[in-house]
Amino acid sequence: MSKLLLVDDEPALTAPLSRLLAQNGYQVDVAGDGAEGLALALANPYDLLILDWMLPRQSGVVLCQRLRAEKIQTPVLFLTAKDTLDDRVLGLDAGADDYLVKPFELRELLARVRALLRRSGGEGKHIGLPQAQVGGVELILDAANQVVYRGDQTIPLSEKEVKLLACLLERPGQVLSHEEIYGAIWGESPAPSSNVIAALVRLLRRKLESGASGPLIHTVYGKGYRLGAPLG
Repeated sequence: MSKLLLVDDEPALTAPLSRLLAQNGYQVDVAGDGAEGLALALANPYDLLILDWMLPRQSGVVLCQRLRAEKIQTPVLFLTAKDTLDDRVLGLDAGADDYLVKPFELRELLARVRALLRRSGGEGKHIGLPQAQVGGVELILDAANQVVYRGDQTIPLSEKEVKLLACLLERPGQVLSHEEIYGAIWGESPAPSSNVIAALVRLLRRKLESGASGPLIHTVYGKGYRLGAPLG
């Protein structure tokens, strides 16, 4: 899970923005002024810093300059109402990596965050995680943090949904019987009714297939379930 620091003195912005980032699978710390932001950035290994330009005690520009002087190369995204060319040049010269002018669309901010993390390798944590290409969609399961990455989306999962998807990702394109799914999710515990499996699959489908062009998990009647198209 990528760790972000949001530094802004407007609670009306930081509260919903930190919630949105958390909902998309990021761990977020919040600071309300430049001095606090600098202290946190010096003390913690963040993957990305989101800084307001105008901050109490120390501006975002000065904060960024001081971090670069300390050889801290964490990517910086500026949020600011300043939109002249001179302002943009000043921010980039201070060491910022990107620049977003207020007011902005939340989906654009999320796209900028993803792009900066990819560029810096902050999302390299996906390496080694269970994954598969299914129906033209890339699925990457982060079981430890109970999320699945579907393309650019981060989707929270329940503990049992994680176990079900892990089971399916082990053998994409192959049918998993109800018994195999029982064992993967409940182990030696008494097996629940088949309706419980069907309900769990339905919940996982709803999360994975929202906005997808077609089904990703297929029911093979009388046998079980399959992730993606059959092999061969």
